[in-house]
This record gives sequence, C-alpha cells and structure tokens, in this order.
Amino acid sequence: MDILFIIGLALAPGAVIGLFIWLKDQYDREPLRHMFISFILGVLCAIPALIMSIVLGKFIPVDFGNIVSVAVYALIVVAFAEEFAKFLILRFYAFRQKEFNEPFDGIVYGAIISLGFAGIENILYVVDGGLQVGILRMFTAVPAHASFGIIMGYYFGLAWQYKHRAKEYKLKGLLAAIILHGLYNFFLMQQSYPAFWFLSFVGLAISIRLCFKAMRAHKERSPFKT
Repeated sequence: MDILFIIGLALAPGAVIGLFIWLKDQYDREPLRHMFISFILGVLCAIPALIMSIVLGKFIPVDFGNIVSVAVYALIVVAFAEEFAKFLILRFYAFRQKEFNEPFDGIVYGAIISLGFAGIENILYVVDGGLQVGILRMFTAVPAHASFGIIMGYYFGLAWQYKHRAKEYKLKGLLAAIILHGLYNFFLMQQSYPAFWFLSFVGLAISIRLCFKAMRAHKERSPFKT
C-alpha cells in the first residue's frame, strides 16, 4: 500500500474532527499556529506515554484471562499513561497561551492535542493492519481520543473561568479522561466475556454525547457572546 495513502487515511478522520471542533469555536477562534503546535506536541507526547506505559507495565503486568487484571491494566497502564501525557501539553502549553481566553478554548486545545496523539498512533496501526484497520479506527479509536480530549478540555475551560478552583477542575479533567479511556479500553481488551465488547461502543457513544453537551455549555459561557 502506498505510504502517502496510508498517512492520508490515518490522518484524515482527525483532520475532519479537528476542523469541526475549531469551527465550532465561533466567537474567538484560536490562531492556526497554536493549533499546529498543539497537534505536533500531541504527536510527540506519544513518546513519554509509551515510556510510561512500558515502565508501569513492568510493575502491573496484565493477565488477559483475569478480568480484574485487565481492568487495572487498561485504567492505569494504558489510559493513565496516555491521558497524563496529553494533560501535560494542555496544562503547560495550551493553558498558558494568552489566546486561551474563554472556556471553549479548553475544548479546542484538548481535542487538537488528542488528535495529534491519535494521528501518530493511527499511522502505526494502519501501516501494520492495512485498509480495514484504518476504516475501523476512523469510526472508533480516533473519535474516542478526540472525545477524551474534549472532556478533559471542558474542565480546563472551567478552570479558566473559575480560577479559584483551577487545580480542582484540572484534576477532574484528567480523571474524567482516564476513566472514560480506561473503560473504553477495558471492554475491548478483556477476553473473559466477548459479548461485552459492544459496551466499548456504547461508552464511545455516551462520550460523544457528553462532548456535544460540553460544547453547548461552553458556548453559553463565552465572554465574547453577544
């Protein structure tokens, strides 16, 4: 398969979702340079996420025949490592920009950072699995990463608005993303009850619904709304 086609297939769903979220920020859109930097940092944060997951995996090995072991592994080794890496970018780069000046900006930056991570992950999966994997992940893993980023970003938006509770809301955003991501992975990874696999898609649908509610709520909170 042509390498350019593979890269295009892997990045296309993220580009569509990212453009959709950016256009939803209708009152004061973020500069494209920040979007580009956030995306690249999202790609690069896959490296510390991988390192953390390897280190944690040595202390928390997984037994796929044990449902509790899979739950702990999905939540702590996979979800924590990936979402914490994204959290660091959102906290120490995006949140500090002067253009982060309304609650909706948290959603935008959270989504773009997550889509950067999903983009590099998707390229690796599509290279290994081919066209079918790319199409499947277009409707599952990529929207899932975006939704986890949006939920985390929603709480960062609240942290910007309610500065006296900023630490609390940032922590809530990290925990919410870890829990949603962990549950999504758990239902896919566990092998004890194959019929439970569909619950990951139910969870994804719930996450996406929460994302749209979060976007509507932060639009109403915008100081630029007239």
